[in-house]
Amino acid sequence: MATHAGGLTTVRSPVRIEALTRRFGDHEVLRDLDLDIAPGEFVAILGRSGSGKSTLLRAVAGLDHDVTGTGTITAPANLSVVFQDARLLPWSRVLDNVLLGVRGPDADQRGRQALAEVGLEGREHAWPNELSGGEQQRVALARSLVREPALLLADEPFGALDALTRLKMHVLLRKLCARHQPSVLLVTHDVDEAIDLADRVVVLDAGRIAVDVPVDLDPARAHADPAFGQLRNRLLRHLGVEQPA
Repeated sequence: MATHAGGLTTVRSPVRIEALTRRFGDHEVLRDLDLDIAPGEFVAILGRSGSGKSTLLRAVAGLDHDVTGTGTITAPANLSVVFQDARLLPWSRVLDNVLLGVRGPDADQRGRQALAEVGLEGREHAWPNELSGGEQQRVALARSLVREPALLLADEPFGALDALTRLKMHVLLRKLCARHQPSVLLVTHDVDEAIDLADRVVVLDAGRIAVDVPVDLDPARAHADPAFGQLRNRLLRHLGVEQPA
């Protein structure tokens, strides 16, 4: 399927990871891992430190040049990555950061529209150091989505934000994903965040998939649903956190 926005044609195709193994020296981080992500599907990856979450995301992004391994990854060429650090260029204005590498006669208009989508209309000419941490992450999201990616990769994008700002960013990300419909692979340590945002939650353990479970909850009342607590406890147990009976 193709969508057209701002002159772009974006092909929506599945992500397919087959028999993926990655090593740092003699240490095997991912072991014969298989994972599929459907077009438009939002998948969250949980796991203890060292379980291979970020290694998996970097492999899909083509950024794992310092590791060895085998396996195949089939993913859309049109993908974007958002990290925990917004990674804005401090010497460039906000709009210039959003349009980094974007070309075309309508680029300026698309950049301004992307900033409006994340609630930063009117801040196009601000410097990054004039923005709060949450605002900087909004710019990072705008920079990713202005390209209309078929696949959005997010590595702890809200990990450095305070709790209230994180909740606001969750609402924003849900709206943006509903509008742009990319496939999403989100790495997070936050179980509640994974359940709140994802269609499926995957738990990695020692480089393998220990749990792959759908999230069948109404986002408007998820926390009030007993199924939320049941799923949360199940995921926490697989992460080694036992809950009181």
